[in-house]
Amino acid sequence: QVQLVESGGGLVQAGGSLRLSCAASRSAFTGYDMGWFRQAPGKDRELVASVNWSGSRTDYSDAVKGRFTIVRDNYKNTLYLQMNSLKSEDTGLYYCNKKRAKKDDYWGQGTQVTVSS
Repeated sequence: QVQLVESGGGLVQAGGSLRLSCAASRSAFTGYDMGWFRQAPGKDRELVASVNWSGSRTDYSDAVKGRFTIVRDNYKNTLYLQMNSLKSEDTGLYYCNKKRAKKDDYWGQGTQVTVSS
């Protein structure tokens, strides 16, 4: 059974940090390139960070490069996103999923990140 459970969001002041976690079922995680996505109010969901199946390669959107770090633990089937120097424009609902997940695929409930300026 596919399962993705995001956690770690919250309310933080600009300049602060948060660490998101995503606990995944093995079928949703093992062997897949994974990503963190965010959906800001009134906008489409976008990929902000990704990591390949082994964890050896990461990619970031220009908006978060240098501030966010994506890490995976293949023993725990868990994906992490360390977010530093947060800005108000980072506010949104954050999801984890396969990097190539489509809109109609299964998505977890997400975790809300709100950055106050």
